[in-house]
Amino acid sequence: MSRINTNVQSLVAQRVLGLNNSNLSKSLERLSTGLRINRGKDDPAGLIASEALRAELKATNAAIANAQRADQVVNIAEGGLQEISGLLTELQGLLTASSNSAGLSQDERQANQLQIDSILQTIDRISSSTAFQGMKLLNGNMDFTVESVSSAITDYRINAAKFTGSSLGVDLVVTQSAQQGIMFLSMGGTELNFGGANSGNFTIEITGSKGSRELSFASNTSLATIVANINSFTDVTGLVASVAADGAFTGGFTVKSAGFGSTEFVSVKVVNDAGIQNGDDNLGIYHFESDDASSVNTTIAAKFDSNTAANGLRDAGQDVGININGIAATSRGKTARINTDTLDLEVTLATGDAQSLQTLSAFTITGGGASFQLAGSVDIAGKVSLGIADFAVRKLGNSSLGFLNDLAAGRAYNIVDSDGTSAQKIVGEAIAQISAARGRLGAFQKNTVGATIRSLGIAVENTAAAESSIRDADFASETAELTRSQILAQASTQVLALANSQPQAALALLG
Repeated sequence: MSRINTNVQSLVAQRVLGLNNSNLSKSLERLSTGLRINRGKDDPAGLIASEALRAELKATNAAIANAQRADQVVNIAEGGLQEISGLLTELQGLLTASSNSAGLSQDERQANQLQIDSILQTIDRISSSTAFQGMKLLNGNMDFTVESVSSAITDYRINAAKFTGSSLGVDLVVTQSAQQGIMFLSMGGTELNFGGANSGNFTIEITGSKGSRELSFASNTSLATIVANINSFTDVTGLVASVAADGAFTGGFTVKSAGFGSTEFVSVKVVNDAGIQNGDDNLGIYHFESDDASSVNTTIAAKFDSNTAANGLRDAGQDVGININGIAATSRGKTARINTDTLDLEVTLATGDAQSLQTLSAFTITGGGASFQLAGSVDIAGKVSLGIADFAVRKLGNSSLGFLNDLAAGRAYNIVDSDGTSAQKIVGEAIAQISAARGRLGAFQKNTVGATIRSLGIAVENTAAAESSIRDADFASETAELTRSQILAQASTQVLALANSQPQAALALLG
């Protein structure tokens, strides 16, 4: 059959040629761009998935950069603290040297005080000048801000806090009172009375968390003298004594640990009772009521002339029990701490409040702190907060011992006018605070920042691999497809030429 007006074979050849040319163009585009998906029509579902992965990859890379920046910020802060730590160590040496009063002239002590003043000024200068891109790091600029601090709180430190909204309330529930190790020695009067016995001196060995001392007292020694002798060794034993009269007891004195908590204790051992018992069954050593540290248990624990007293009696203190925002805190003495993903803080209660079972509204955190975005998703789970306190000399120390600025010339614990004992305790506390801060910053760098960078690096690799498998071109497959499309396009061109020449055969019918 021969037709001229409609060449069907040519139309078929043109359609196939166009299709082959389209496939050839697509292969050339993929090979030139390296992408399997260049526009939505190439793979709509794949495009959606790959764009989501690309966005996730970009955010993850930004989070890695944030973590690296956080590490740099903390490095600078830790460097400042390291220098302060060295100055405090130097200060400790000056205090010890200045306490050698018999070997130092007044001029030397005053010269040492000048050095101490210089160290204190340098610490203040470091704390106020350590900065990252103009942001002060050690002057409290990155500490948390609080309001409505309860009078029950003597000291507090907020290391980290994450919360949504404008503020976070901190509530305490005291579930167990803080206690000292404490004992009552009933002596039957205001002075020792051996009842005419001639058995040497009344000798006791007292032991506390810091050490022990053996003390001997002659007959007719007043309780006030006994108490004064015990208190003269408080720095050695960690114990304090006071004259007391309680209920049915005519007189006696208490011996208790200077500090609170389970690590504090008092132990009393009667080495020689010296006949003080004298037939009075009320004389001896008594414990206090377990639920009331102000009342003596009326049941005697041991008479002075008993084997129990000779072997020694011991009473340990008790740590405060506190729930902070519903979480059981780890406590020591009157201080409690929690460390969770959202809140890391430490509080110290006043003595009366630490011994009362109650509910307290401690304070409200209203903001502040250093916040770092260490995840691709911008939400509370992806943020890490870090509190960097003010390390000025007026802040180093505590309300119980005093603060570092009390060592300055003219202040309470300057080495010219004081013996250095209290000053050294303050410096020791300051060293502990700086060391704790450096350790916390180091843990943040190693465990938080370091682990984050490593885990995000793995996430980047896996996300990039997933995105590549969807979007990138497989060159082996595409080159094969290119060859096929080239051959088919050439064949289609040849066929089209034959199809276009076929109608000419009809001319032969016209003669």
